[in-house]
Amino acid sequence: MEILEMLKTNILAISWQMIVMWAIGGILIYLAIKKDMEPTLLLPMGFGAILVNLPFSTVISEEIGHEGVLTTLFGAGIANELFPLILFIGIGAMIDFGPLLSNPKLMIFGAAAQFGIFLTLCTASVFFDIKDAASIAVIGAADGPTSIFVAGKLGSEYLGAIMVAAYSYMALVPIIQPPVIKLLTTKKERKIKMEYRGKEVSKATKILFPIVITVIAGIVAPDSVALVGFLMFGNLIRECGVLNSLSETAQKVLANLVTIFLGITVAARMNAEAFLRPDTLLIMGLGLFAFIFDTAGGVLFAKFINLFTKKKINPMIGAAGISAFPMSGRVVHKMGLAEDPQNFLLMHSMGVNVSGQIASVIAGGLILSFFLK
Repeated sequence: MEILEMLKTNILAISWQMIVMWAIGGILIYLAIKKDMEPTLLLPMGFGAILVNLPFSTVISEEIGHEGVLTTLFGAGIANELFPLILFIGIGAMIDFGPLLSNPKLMIFGAAAQFGIFLTLCTASVFFDIKDAASIAVIGAADGPTSIFVAGKLGSEYLGAIMVAAYSYMALVPIIQPPVIKLLTTKKERKIKMEYRGKEVSKATKILFPIVITVIAGIVAPDSVALVGFLMFGNLIRECGVLNSLSETAQKVLANLVTIFLGITVAARMNAEAFLRPDTLLIMGLGLFAFIFDTAGGVLFAKFINLFTKKKINPMIGAAGISAFPMSGRVVHKMGLAEDPQNFLLMHSMGVNVSGQIASVIAGGLILSFFLK
């Protein structure tokens, strides 16, 4: 009888909000498994969204004054920015700056694709305190670690919603970007072929690049130097040639492990009471707004450049300037192949994509410089 009473109590405790969150978690799991969309990120988030919305779930808080396991994990890895910084080492170790170094002009597209951040800042300031608006705007960086870092430094009360929006939209880049790109380009433009002539980049250049970028970032945007420094340290491990085993570990084991922790910890902020609120839903909408206009900014800038050059640029590569590496670069490459099986944009799009990785971190540092007082 006691078991039946407990079962009845648990069933009666289920609310429609919990059911909605189960559905959201189910969609994320479906996208991860069936569509193979960033499974290392979406699967932990989807499962976690279900986990924290079970009746009387103890993974967040077991009792008054006692923290649940996910709350403890949040405090240990996200509240102090540890996970984002460690993840940046792994991301840096994955990045090959060769395509960018062989064609440095691609850097301007990474800068142009940050337009959505500053447009969203202006829009969000209508609804939120300026520091919260700045934190929300950085969702447009398409870079979860940067979003967490900036929101944490600015003390935003919406850190949980910002985390969820940033990582959700990062994983949904293959769904979000193509319609925007197609809306802003003609079929003829999407078929533009760009010949790739890779120039030999010396080992010394590849080693000096992360060091020089760190120094420049420290001068231009001092508040970005932690993220840029860890990103470039990871890349230095890759390029130095004497730490191959460490580079492999950073790229695979370290990055995957921290991504799993981040995904499940982000889900801790997806409990129904905190998530299904007007302000949270507004943040999700503003995050999507930022992603769309970042993509649009990169594409439109490439189209603008084409007005003054005889050798045309495929404007789709401008969309790869968002920081979602390497998803955005792959999306552009696949769209090019869909238009023309002989149109290989991978090296161009990846060059723009890695430039966006640097530009987004610097944009986050600039925002901190403006509002961290």
